[in-house]
Amino acid sequence: MKRAPPANREHPLKQQVQPSAENAELALREAATLMAPVALWLLRHGVSYPVFADMLKAVFLNAARDELERGATKPTQSALSTLSGVHRKDVRAMLQLPTAEHRAPRPPLSSQVLTHWLTSARYRAADGTPRVLPRAGAKRSFETLCRELSNDVHPRTVLEELLRLGLVALDGECVVAVAHSFVPSTRLDRLTTLFASNAADHIAAAVGNLTLSGPKYLEQSVYADGLTAESIDLLHHAAREAWGKAFQSMATRARERVDHDSQGDGILRMRFGAYFYSEPTTASSTPRAPRRTRPATPANGIRVKIKR
Repeated sequence: MKRAPPANREHPLKQQVQPSAENAELALREAATLMAPVALWLLRHGVSYPVFADMLKAVFLNAARDELERGATKPTQSALSTLSGVHRKDVRAMLQLPTAEHRAPRPPLSSQVLTHWLTSARYRAADGTPRVLPRAGAKRSFETLCRELSNDVHPRTVLEELLRLGLVALDGECVVAVAHSFVPSTRLDRLTTLFASNAADHIAAAVGNLTLSGPKYLEQSVYADGLTAESIDLLHHAAREAWGKAFQSMATRARERVDHDSQGDGILRMRFGAYFYSEPTTASSTPRAPRRTRPATPANGIRVKIKR
């Protein structure tokens, strides 16, 4: 759960953007852009829209609780439901759950099929390896494997998804399991957690700058287009060099301040980072929301237009 930018409880930061139809339309328009890479990330990890939408109820509820507490308003069930839009019965049910409890997302059917194939004695050979299965058949086949778990999705659709993911292969009219598990590696777990923390703090800084009064967080960028692949490589290298210098400087200063504050009562945290990204300006592989045909110069950065 991401908190709003830190504020003194006795002198809370005032909200400088008020709810309105116009502001809601503006936020939703740009939220589609923010969510496009997140949706792609979720899909590549096997998270479907219904699972994500169900999880968002708790996210909106937590955000509503933080917002009410920031304004010194008691977060009653009615207040939480009104602000978040989550139905009151769902608010009541979620508030009764232990704080640390959360429901594991139901894996996609392709994952369930492969897991069943790998763990069921019916579909394993004597040495424990997954059997090679004929695509169709009344007894032990890929079709019967899929039908044991669902009749709503055709086995051909499940097979195409597993082939796309590189988890199975075809050998004539037989299906061979290539992957022997769907368990993420420890390294992927750590990298995913780091990605979420970095991206969430970046967005939290921008949200604070856009919606709250008071000192603004550093949140700047440089944008350029009309570039060649050679220029992108050069600029990416330059960005890494710049980050290396900034990292050494900030890490040294951060250690000094941690030592200085070690005997105090500090409760604040910080994060400083940098990023670099490039893609074609005409046909992106990442789905994007409809945008203005002529992007404006960002208020939080520098736009460099390369003319040919």
